Amino acid sequence: MRTIMNLLWFVFGGLVMGLGWWLAGLVAMITIVGIPWARSCFVIGTFAFFPFGKEAVDREQLSGRGDIGTSAFGTLGNIIWFVFAGIWLAIGHVCSAIACCVTIIGIPFGIQHLKLAGIALAPIGKTVVSCDVAAASRRFDAEATVQRMRGAA
Repeated sequence: MRTIMNLLWFVFGGLVMGLGWWLAGLVAMITIVGIPWARSCFVIGTFAFFPFGKEAVDREQLSGRGDIGTSAFGTLGNIIWFVFAGIWLAIGHVCSAIACCVTIIGIPFGIQHLKLAGIALAPIGKTVVSCDVAAASRRFDAEATVQRMRGAA
């Protein structure tokens, strides 16, 4: 089912959306200072091509260790991104989600637009993985949190 939905998504807008994100990444790379955002644009663009069966997760939660994108620099980068591009991209995705959901049959596509809107708000420090990997990562993180809480009690 994921394959069929991804193919329908790709044909009816996913190609255009992904290329749009990649274009934004190229523009960001040309500015040199936009290189951190460019990487995120390429990741989101690839996600936008075939979003069914994938999720955006925090890299620190996934790997268990931090990096520059998950540090204070990543937070600062996300704030700058939010002001200049993130809010506008998210609004566009939310409007597209509403338009899809009104048709009833487009509800699965509306949900994907909402996923893209969420990652468009703060893309730095995130990566895209399969839903199975994301669930395993959340489960492992939850188990580690429980162990820490048990040790503190």
